Amino acid sequence: MTSPSLPPADLALLPDEPPLPATDTVLGAETLDLDELAEHWKAAAARHPMTAEEMRGADRRAQLLGTPGRWLMEQAGAATAAAARALIAAAGRTTAGPVLVLAGPGNNGGDGFVAARLLARHGLRVAVVLVSGEARPSTPDAARNWDALANVRGVERIHAPQARDVAMLGQGVERASLVIDALLGTGVRGELREPVRGAVELARRARGAGVPVLAVDTPTALDLTSGDPSDPVVRADVTITFHRPKAGLLTRSGRALAGRVLVAPIGIPADADRG
Repeated sequence: MTSPSLPPADLALLPDEPPLPATDTVLGAETLDLDELAEHWKAAAARHPMTAEEMRGADRRAQLLGTPGRWLMEQAGAATAAAARALIAAAGRTTAGPVLVLAGPGNNGGDGFVAARLLARHGLRVAVVLVSGEARPSTPDAARNWDALANVRGVERIHAPQARDVAMLGQGVERASLVIDALLGTGVRGELREPVRGAVELARRARGAGVPVLAVDTPTALDLTSGDPSDPVVRADVTITFHRPKAGLLTRSGRALAGRVLVAPIGIPADADRG
């Protein structure tokens, strides 16, 4: 089986790609800085923006061309972990409590699971919450990375199938070093339902108590195409999005809710990007 940290050898990546996150030695540094990450990934940030549907299409075509979904998830999770460490340092939360990862059942949650594993490797304590009525993630790649956390030192897995389970997590949330919003990515449609709605409220409450919030791909309930938010919506300090800037994050409301936006490459090949 090909390692998820190695790209398929027969696929040409976009010509301006820096080293990809899972094998990028820059991201392994003991200290990371948000400005340094932005500079490191500036080529991706300078690309033409895309909509949520265009991103889904590029991801789908990449996999049809032979790029494994698990490999793309590994890249996204590695970039998320790097942004998380940089935000913790910037906020002065290095001596605070654990990182709280609020993860949905899909691939956005899967990115959060990868990030949790890599954060634990750097010595951070991580509480990973699967916010879903189902006991397991709904996609194969996310489920694989959820299972991989079972025996990772420093990681606690929690299942929150109902709103009351999420509410219990709010006790002491102000002591967290960071909240990672990995609930919903490009697939947000309409009004939020429980238990995700409660998790969004929890992220909002944590931020109100001074805990920084990192959003994965987009703050949950912010439309990546239009920039229109639902209510409630996550307000992030930093958003890490992938491959190209997203149109919704560039709108007035998008900028206000996303905070600082970092755009990380994840290895979508040029042929998939052109569509």
